[in-house]
Amino acid sequence: MSRIGLKPIPVASTVKYTVNGNIVEVTGPKGTVNALLPTGIRLEQKDGFVHAVRDNDSQKAIHGLARALVFNAVEGVTNGWKKELDIVGIGYRAEMKGKDMVVFTLGYSHPIEFPLPTGITVTIDPKQTHLTVEGIDRQKVGQVAADMRSLRKPDPYKNKGVRYSDEKLKKKVGKTGSK
Repeated sequence: MSRIGLKPIPVASTVKYTVNGNIVEVTGPKGTVNALLPTGIRLEQKDGFVHAVRDNDSQKAIHGLARALVFNAVEGVTNGWKKELDIVGIGYRAEMKGKDMVVFTLGYSHPIEFPLPTGITVTIDPKQTHLTVEGIDRQKVGQVAADMRSLRKPDPYKNKGVRYSDEKLKKKVGKTGSK
């Protein structure tokens, strides 16, 4: 069983947090993130660490979740989150159109325009086949990366498409012709 709820959250001196009801607002050098705090869980600060404390054992199931949500917010405002994507395939590429629009060419009959939500930045390498999605909200960064990947998922036979940089793919063999 996980004991992640018992781990203290290290908080830098530049990070401040306030609890308003069940919403934790974490402010740091990169910006402000709101995290949801389940009922029955409270935060206590002791010597540079924040501890998620539950009132009784009926909140044991959400104790680790509450700690992880606050940790992700603290980590986001200090360092930020990023996901890296690779585009594999002949003629497949991505390019920026303005500040908040990514245009994908993925083998379809038309280019795909992908608008970026606020707080998310995308950088594309000069070869136009490697994207880095960055932001301070972990959930939003992951969702944008997943939406970009779903535009053209990796093909199991040729491994062409949009994939995460650290993703391991199994390539299928395909049919063998009989004579």
